[in-house]
Amino acid sequence: MSATAGVGVLGCGPVTQAIHLPTLERVPEFHVARVMDINPEVAESVAGRVGAKWSTDADEVIADPDVDVVLVCSPNGFHAEQVIAACRAGKKAVLCEKPLAMTEEEAAEIARVSTETGVPVIVGAMHTFDPGWLAALDNWNEILTAAHTLRYSITLPPNPRFEDFATDIVGRPGPWQGGEFDADAAASMMSGSIMGLAIHDLPLIRMFCPDWEEAEVLSAQIIRSGGYLLHLRIGARNVRVAAVMTQTLQPEWRLEAIGDDIALDVDFPNSYVHYGSAVATLSRGTSAERVGPFEENGYVGEWRYLADLVNGRAEPIPIERLIDDVVFAIRIAGTGSTEVRDRFNREMETAR
Repeated sequence: MSATAGVGVLGCGPVTQAIHLPTLERVPEFHVARVMDINPEVAESVAGRVGAKWSTDADEVIADPDVDVVLVCSPNGFHAEQVIAACRAGKKAVLCEKPLAMTEEEAAEIARVSTETGVPVIVGAMHTFDPGWLAALDNWNEILTAAHTLRYSITLPPNPRFEDFATDIVGRPGPWQGGEFDADAAASMMSGSIMGLAIHDLPLIRMFCPDWEEAEVLSAQIIRSGGYLLHLRIGARNVRVAAVMTQTLQPEWRLEAIGDDIALDVDFPNSYVHYGSAVATLSRGTSAERVGPFEENGYVGEWRYLADLVNGRAEPIPIERLIDDVVFAIRIAGTGSTEVRDRFNREMETAR
């Protein structure tokens, strides 16, 4: 094996180009050994940036003996099969972008194969590795049990604005050309929004909710211009999950946990930003304490953890925890989609 661990990349879209490749430049324990994309021009261009081999076949990357760690950045529907294949190939670890799986059955199979092969799996939920968030847990762990209200809100301009700050994107997918906006389209939009955007911080929400399996979707609404609004009841906790896509408002990515006499506010940096962690503020009455920002963000944090894992300096994250995280998201996406479809049909019926 090389002095550094070889990374094999499956999928060379904006997440690979604008997040992982710039991050890997900061983590000397790794080098990119091979990249794959179904578009050969994109694969060759991205490989040229990092001096790697390239392919249009995921199986070739997984089988490559120079690849020690597989990074799964393919479309969501391919995640489970590629994670499983990498585990069966006996790689040192697999880092999969969110979501880890799209069904509970896929999630269960990942857990089975990872356990059977002993290959650890990491999910690229960058905020779970953010130094500001981790410092908040270290300093104010009591908020996990004290909070009765949780608010998770995102305000974002289109991703290309941030992607272009990070790198020059080749082969960016074109804008989605939607058809008729009907009940099925609304339901699909809700499911895609939860599994593509809300899933970033649902693992953090779940940390506050040991009874997460009792989650009840009280209301769900899709914003046709881009966004969603969900109200949940999880045990004794009220949870609001919201996002809006905007061209004009100030970007924001925030998690708030509120108790009777204590409140935590975590202000995360936007996606694709390569400097600085979250800033976390804990308020008790009229006093407030703050941690962050730290110099590094969660992207670097996840790769540094992976380096420690590959080199025997860290313990694997229990696969059961990662499976519970994705099952939580899958169930909310399913229930939210059903609520949105029913709401759309009720409104259409009333309009008649």
